[in-house]
Amino acid sequence: MMWILGLLAVLFLLDGLRLRKRASQFAVLMDSDEPVAADHRFVVAPGVVLDEATRRAASAHARRKGLAVLDLVPGDLPFPDALGLVQVVDPAGFQRDRLAKGQSAGHATLVTTDVLERAGVTEQNAEDVTAHRRMLVHLKCYACTSTDFAIAPGLRATRESPLKKIQPDRLLGPFLPLALIVKLAFLVLMAAAPLLAPIAGGTALAVYHLQPALIFGGQPLSPRGLVLSVLLRAPIGLLRWVRELFGLILPDEADGAAERLRPVYAELLARGLDPFFEPRRATCPLCDGAELELTVETPDIFQGKPGRFRVERCRGCGHFFQNPRLSIEGLNFYYRDFYDGLGGEQMEILFGYSAKPYRSRAHALKGAAEPRRWIDIGAGHGHFCCTAREIWPETRFDGLDMSSSIDDAVRRGWIDTGYRGLFPDFAPKLAGMYDVVSMHHYLEHTRDPRAELAAAEQVLAPGGHLLIEVPNPDSALSRILRGLWLPWFQPQHQHFLTMNNLERLLAERGFTPVNRWWSEVHSGADLLLAANIVLNRIAPPEGLPWRPRSSLLLRLGRVPIRIVAAPVLLLALVADKLLDPIFRRRGWSDTYRILARKSAPS
Repeated sequence: MMWILGLLAVLFLLDGLRLRKRASQFAVLMDSDEPVAADHRFVVAPGVVLDEATRRAASAHARRKGLAVLDLVPGDLPFPDALGLVQVVDPAGFQRDRLAKGQSAGHATLVTTDVLERAGVTEQNAEDVTAHRRMLVHLKCYACTSTDFAIAPGLRATRESPLKKIQPDRLLGPFLPLALIVKLAFLVLMAAAPLLAPIAGGTALAVYHLQPALIFGGQPLSPRGLVLSVLLRAPIGLLRWVRELFGLILPDEADGAAERLRPVYAELLARGLDPFFEPRRATCPLCDGAELELTVETPDIFQGKPGRFRVERCRGCGHFFQNPRLSIEGLNFYYRDFYDGLGGEQMEILFGYSAKPYRSRAHALKGAAEPRRWIDIGAGHGHFCCTAREIWPETRFDGLDMSSSIDDAVRRGWIDTGYRGLFPDFAPKLAGMYDVVSMHHYLEHTRDPRAELAAAEQVLAPGGHLLIEVPNPDSALSRILRGLWLPWFQPQHQHFLTMNNLERLLAERGFTPVNRWWSEVHSGADLLLAANIVLNRIAPPEGLPWRPRSSLLLRLGRVPIRIVAAPVLLLALVADKLLDPIFRRRGWSDTYRILARKSAPS
């Protein structure tokens, strides 16, 4: 125990020095006599007073740095908020990070009229600090490389009730209960440290309490309550832990939106589930073979909407497909509130979590082509295109999608031109216009993969390239985990092409494979995701309008389940990491990618 506590003391010291460096890198507004620019607007939280001198200084700073969004940080921001800010924001790289999640001190923000208009945000003040922070998450998407922070010495922070609940961090997802357990255990350890090992424990406790002074001492960002945080950091931490616990148990603001949708879903479900499905087909959609066998039958594994969904396999050609497949009405129902609406914020976090997979896809063309015009099919909000610009800055990136997200991608500036609708319908209008077409986890969502490949062949110029990434139904993990294998992703995924079948379909359209990937595209989280599917079935998420209302007693009853499940999820994550070298092999990888070239006319 002595060595553990001694190590903690060293870690506190090193982490304090790391955060001190970050805190020192925040820009500080300088006084300016120049008037506020005509296209600069200020959005402030309730109770915040933004004087004219600060407005002029912020406007001058934004012009000088070429910023479209500038979040103003009060010099006396409360310590918990100041610490949280420097923990999640690295000022040295935040502006350049295209997919970095928008953050805010929650008080006042300068925004250009162009960004406000494209983001659909009014100039009116946010309802509260939390709403202001959410607004910044939204605005960052419309100024992905021109958003930054600056400390405003003349701006005073508002006071928040110390008893107000704290909304849980959505990034933690199912690990939130485990995080709360770890935090509580840590606070208990800190309280008992001097008793467990007087010298090492006392040193660890002292460094922990002095860390705030190490981070912010002598800095332009001088948090309010810094002295109190040094003296009473552990008790204050316990109070904050209680507030986070209430944020986990009690309904949050999102529940209000869900409640408003209950009548809508009640009406959609009034006729039962039959309208959501087509008649079951007796033959394979790929080879017309009649020997079909059931592979898996699952409920909605992500949203928990009502229904059971079957994936069948053709014994003749090995094709996997949803049978019976969803009708158009069913697709509309099961996609509703997934990528937008109630699920929009969560999907934004998921798609923007890491740029690594997007860069990997963009690099797939290195050595094969120098793309001039690239269209991404199933582009969504344009996360791939936004990131790919770093690798191919001279390339024009367009996108196509069925949903309104493609319109938002254009407003964000993440794609140049957006097309909303079905790819085969647009193909004749786009014939020969592109030298790269990409389909990243798109083909499995479509109703007719053959028609999609024919459309790709039509829009590509001779010698152009088609980049496809899809789940690998031949993965051994699909057979081991069965209905718990996330890439089955019912009810959204309708077709699962093996690599052999995909290459056969590509050959039909005159494509020749150039490269194939397995290990590089494996997700690396199959066991964790399987464990999370089990958890969602036992203790489903709260506040979903297609599920019965949860009483407070039921909410409380599910907390112990999630607490017990958290270590299991952690073990599953560890197992994924330990078995990763095996899971990345060709017969195990849950995903594959293929780059194919369209034959040039002879």
